[in-house]
Amino acid sequence: MAESPPAPPGPQGPSSTPAPAAPAAQAAQPAPRAAAVPAGKFSADGFWWWDGAAWKPAYSQDRLWRWNGASWVPAAGPPPRSSHTGLIVGISIGAFLLVVVIVAVIVAAVLYTSGAQIANVFSNVAAALGSPSP
Repeated sequence: MAESPPAPPGPQGPSSTPAPAAPAAQAAQPAPRAAAVPAGKFSADGFWWWDGAAWKPAYSQDRLWRWNGASWVPAAGPPPRSSHTGLIVGISIGAFLLVVVIVAVIVAAVLYTSGAQIANVFSNVAAALGSPSP
């Protein structure tokens, strides 16, 4: 039966502090067996690779390369952020058109209610322009 590997180191690397010594009474008891990790398996956090003998880093130190189990491949960057530019442009155009329609309705209502007075103003201006100046 294959010996179970130790737990992988944390994301920052193996710990430099030694583990505390076990008391003699605990040393006599058999340690509970952890589930065996098959050779060629990534740790739960994905930062370590079990090669059958020891945990190896799954990423290069600069995090630009990742071990895929057979070779080093470029590490994928973070997923692209979704851009809502189209939505923002659409909402802006819709708001602009709504303002234009509201202004057109207000102008039409003003012209309808005071159309006779405006016609009188235009006739007075036209008559004044047509008359000779003093």
